[in-house]
Parts: sequence; structure tokens; C-alpha cells
Amino acid sequence: MPTFKFEAVDSKGLLVKDKVEAVSTEEAIDKIHGNGFYPTRVKQLKERHKPATGDQKKRKRSLTSITIGKINAKQINTFTRQLSTLQDAGIPIVQSLTILESQMKKGIFKKILGDMVINIQGGDSLSVAMSKHPKAFDKLYVNVINAGEIGGALDVVLRRLAAYREKMQKLKRKIIASMTYPVAVITIASAILIGIIMFIIPKFATMFEEMDVSLPMITLGLMNVSSFVVTYWYSLFGIPFAFFILYTLIGKIKRCRLVIDRLKFKVPIFGNIINKSVISKFARTLATLISSGVPILEALNNVKGVTGNLAMTKAVENIHDNIREGESIAKPLRESKICEAMVVNMVEIGEQSGELEKMLTKVADNYDDEIDIAVESMISLIEPIMIVFLGGSVGAIVIALFMPLVKLMQSI
Repeated sequence: MPTFKFEAVDSKGLLVKDKVEAVSTEEAIDKIHGNGFYPTRVKQLKERHKPATGDQKKRKRSLTSITIGKINAKQINTFTRQLSTLQDAGIPIVQSLTILESQMKKGIFKKILGDMVINIQGGDSLSVAMSKHPKAFDKLYVNVINAGEIGGALDVVLRRLAAYREKMQKLKRKIIASMTYPVAVITIASAILIGIIMFIIPKFATMFEEMDVSLPMITLGLMNVSSFVVTYWYSLFGIPFAFFILYTLIGKIKRCRLVIDRLKFKVPIFGNIINKSVISKFARTLATLISSGVPILEALNNVKGVTGNLAMTKAVENIHDNIREGESIAKPLRESKICEAMVVNMVEIGEQSGELEKMLTKVADNYDDEIDIAVESMISLIEPIMIVFLGGSVGAIVIALFMPLVKLMQSI
């Protein structure tokens, strides 16, 4: 158990210096108060590490052998839900982690849990043990756990955190699903058109050249496009790759990225989904942190890195500055012009009624439902658009190829 060195004042006003053993700083302060002292300074002493047991040595050796590896977000979500269930059952944290570790397949996350068990047995709290593995547990996760430990409601916080991560994962799957269908349709349509341009049109071009037929403008244009694609076929891959590199480099410039992220909200069809997903992430994350007992300013510092949109990050920074100066959340949120008036009004009502986290959760739930509707509408809209585009493109190619043939037949 960790040892804390403290300075305190007794009932007579005399200075007292002593040591006390406790699991955390808060427990040490409680023990000092229990002895009738009023602490002025409490500091944890560095402990000399005891020789590791055989099992601990094995775990340490296995951890030091890890050089590469990736932790799946689904693993963290499952772990959070399982740990929440075990804490609800009243099982001690070390035993809970040991149970979860024993059930996992070999991998980096199993070894991380083993390391956490060793650290907690050595006197670390759960949040401190998690903070040593940022690849598995980000700053937001650690802060929520820390708030649960301080408030003595770790089981409740874990339950909320599990629900939050599951809903965020569900939202992510919705967005990926919404992009998969149109990307697949566009890819197939593009492949068909490129195949026609590269392999069919050149044969017609050779035939027309041998017949010495005068070609209309639409046919000449099509032949020139075909000739360019056949000659510079690598541009089909080079141009998109160059665009991607340029987009990435421009995105690193903060001012340019801010403009790009704002423009994302105005993209036809997709912009509405992007806007709703960003607001849903903001609302649900902030609601989870506030309900878990994280101070509002610290919660906002965590939220600004979650949305993935610099325009929303800027709005959150303005909210943070306003609250620090004693103002409200609603005003900078309204000025950002990212959220609809309904969202701002709900946040304002939540602030006035003292139920901000409930209102933010309702906003997130409403927007998740609207994302479902928007995705379904987008898919139903994209399909006929792509059919018309593909049909129109193939029709234009057929007309361009058959016009010279019709002209040739008429001359004969």
C-alpha cells in the first residue's frame, strides 16, 4: 500500500509531521482528519519495488517483448461492458481484471491487462494504471474512470462509459455503411466506362480512320478522350493519388483545414450526415463526461478532440473560454452556426434547468435517429442518380459511335 508523508496542524495549532498508509490521496486525507489533524500538505512517497514473484516476472518479460500491435476498438468496448458487469456484482477490481485477462486470447490487450493488475497491486489506482497504456485507453477514458474513482461510483461510470462507446461505435458503423454503397456503385460505374473508353472506342476509331469518314464534334471529342486515357493510363491512378497528397498537405495547415471542415457541412447529400454525426459525438461525449462527474472545463477539453472536425473544435474552444468567464454554453454554440436552433435551445434549457446532460443525451439520440433516416434517404437517392448517370454516359457513347455509321450508310 502507498505511503503518504504529510504536514498538518493539530487542535492546538501545533505543526505535526508524520506518515500514513492509504490507497489514494483522498483516503490519506480522510485518515489524517480521523486522527484529529488538519492537513496542509500531503505527498505520496516513492516506494521501493519489492522483488517480483515468478508470475509477475513472466508478465513483465512478456510485456517487454511487445514491439508492435494494434488494439481493436471493439475489444475496448467489450472489456468496458464486462468490467462494468463485474463491478456491479461487487467483485474487487484486481480480481475483475484477472478474470477478464484469463478469458482473453493471447495478444497485446491481454498483456496490458496483466500489466494493469501488477500496477494496481503495487498501489496504483485503476485510472493511473490505464493512463500508462494510451494506445488502449485514451485521455477521455482515463478521465471518466478517474472521476468515478473520486466519486466512489466506478460501477455507474463504467456502465455509462460502456453505453457511450457502444453508441459511438454504432454511429461510426452507420457512417461507414452510408459511404460503402455509393463508393461501390461509383467504382463499378467508373470501371465500366473506363473499360469502354480503353478497349471498345479505339476499335471504332481505327475503323473510322480506314473508312475516311468525317466525324461529328461529339465523336471527335470521344476519340480524343479515349486516346488520352489509352496513352496516359497511369493518370487514372496518378491524379487521384496526387489529389489525396495535396488534400493531406493542405489539411495540415490549420486555417485551410478549418475552411475544408466547414465546407464539409455544405456538401450535397453527405454534408447533412457529417453535420449530424459531429453534433451527435459532441453532445453524447459531453453528456457522458458531465454525468460521470468530470468538471465542465476539463470535459470540454476532452470533447474538442473527439468530434474530428476542426470547425466544431473551434466552437468547443469558444464554449470553454465563455464558461471560464462565467457565461453560458448556448451563446458560442449559436454563434458557431454549426448547430440548428433546436439544438441550441435544448442546451439553453438544460443549462437553466440544471439538467444539461439529459438534454445533451436527447440531442444525441435524436440526431442518431435522423442519421438513420438520412442514410436511408441518401441510399435511395443515389441509386437512381447513378443509374441515370451510367445510362446517360453509355447512351452518349453509343450516339457518338453510331452517328458516323449512320452518315456513312446514308452516303452509300
